[in-house]
Amino acid sequence: MTTKLTLSIESSVIEQAKNYAKAHNKSLSRLIENYLKSLGIPKEEHVQEPSILYGLKGSFSDDATQTDKEILQLALSNKYLKK
Repeated sequence: MTTKLTLSIESSVIEQAKNYAKAHNKSLSRLIENYLKSLGIPKEEHVQEPSILYGLKGSFSDDATQTDKEILQLALSNKYLKK
């Protein structure tokens, strides 16, 4: 159930909040609701939405046996020396 709420906030803060909400494709009401919900949740229970980089974790292997210079030399020799 949703209930209407009236707040008194400085106009500059409202404009900043509107810009932030628009940039993140969320409504101002949703941002405020999420913030108020987070006040009641202990930090250990609060789960933050994973970032895009978090989703890529482990996707790429790191071959630590070669330096960047060696990898570049190998790539260039494969490109220009092999036919």
